[in-house]
Amino acid sequence: MAEHTHVLFVEDDDVIREATQLALERDGFVVTAMPDGLSGLEAFRADRPDIALLDVMVPGLDGVSLCRRIRDESTVPVIMLSARADSIDVVLGLEAGADDYVTKPFDGAVLVARIRAVLRRFGHASGSASGAAAAAQEESEAAGGVLRFGDLEIDTEGMEVRKDGAPVALTPTEMRLLLEFSSAPGTVLSRDKLLERVWDYGWGGDTRVVDVHVQRLRTKIGQDRIETVRGFGYKLRA
Repeated sequence: MAEHTHVLFVEDDDVIREATQLALERDGFVVTAMPDGLSGLEAFRADRPDIALLDVMVPGLDGVSLCRRIRDESTVPVIMLSARADSIDVVLGLEAGADDYVTKPFDGAVLVARIRAVLRRFGHASGSASGAAAAAQEESEAAGGVLRFGDLEIDTEGMEVRKDGAPVALTPTEMRLLLEFSSAPGTVLSRDKLLERVWDYGWGGDTRVVDVHVQRLRTKIGQDRIETVRGFGYKLRA
């Protein structure tokens, strides 16, 4: 999967930037490394990488603002790098459109695993549909591949969503999250289960990733469409 996968890496610390670039290149990734947000944005627009790794605290244009700029132009996967796991920057990065984050200092193998997990979610691995997508397609065959929940329509074949007939722009992560909910409407899905199914975490992860993405999804499909079940998780209102 790594072969020819182009990574944009924005990091202002010279030692971290050079060491991480070498580690990623040893794993077969093609890496464009930039020391600040403005040069990172230029590189993104020029090269259109497959994935972006953005440090939160970079000069010129900080990582959160850079993520927001990238998200305005593309659905390319974004992983934020933060020096503190409890930092508000983590949530700000996710709210800006990042798909995941990794805490610094990080182990090179952990970073590569996270990158590969994100790329699998975005279809860079085998191109096969997720389990949720397959289940949703199976359930909706009689309806021509379209699931309907009130004013919400999910085309599981065309991977398109409409609300009141108008198209809804979702990132691939948001789409996978919605497919998980729509494959079992009315069923409560725990945060850990969503981390496993949507984020491909085979280990415990930060549930803030789930919470922020659910909130982003709510703003797009309707605040009351996804219900919080306190102490358990979330469910799609059937």
